[in-house]
Amino acid sequence: MATAAKLLEDSLLVIWNDRNVERRLEAMAKTYSSDIHFYESDTGNAIIGHQAINELISKLQREWPIEFQFELNKPSQVNRTIQVISWNLGPKGATPVATGMDVAITENDLIKSLYLFLDAK
Repeated sequence: MATAAKLLEDSLLVIWNDRNVERRLEAMAKTYSSDIHFYESDTGNAIIGHQAINELISKLQREWPIEFQFELNKPSQVNRTIQVISWNLGPKGATPVATGMDVAITENDLIKSLYLFLDAK
């Protein structure tokens, strides 16, 4: 079982960086609750469940160059059931094309809800 801080790091570095659909689903089962709610924006509907999030990741990855990867700005932080992580997206060692932060709420040692905060350009 992952430590609390490792859950959110695995979400970003293992799940969102992996381009293999089956491996992502396996990692999701160890990281996300089956009914996880992912909020991409303040105005959109929640994306619910492993399959829906997996489809979103596949769609986004098709739009990104193959060398795009998420990297941590610093280790995740945990305060009880809330986790926060800051990240960059882009080619390793280059200026990121996007930066932001993810906030997760955990329940029963899994991420129950995940919120994206994309930095303004």
